[in-house]
Amino acid sequence: MTVDRLIRIFAGTFILLSLALGVEGSPVFVSPWWLAFTAFVGANLLQFGFTNACPLGWVLKKLGVPTSAPGGAR
Repeated sequence: MTVDRLIRIFAGTFILLSLALGVEGSPVFVSPWWLAFTAFVGANLLQFGFTNACPLGWVLKKLGVPTSAPGGAR
């Protein structure tokens, strides 16, 4: 797994989880305030697209996750 793939996996997971917790029709509904977390993740993805700077990416790199797959394969 590479940093870019893990960022996408984390973002997708957090968006789906926060939607499940924030939408009233969901069986695991907790509070509509969870939708603020969805907006936060979306805003972070937007700024990452423009700046190529992601706090999660920095953490993953510090943990030793490779930035590209061996041999250039994805």
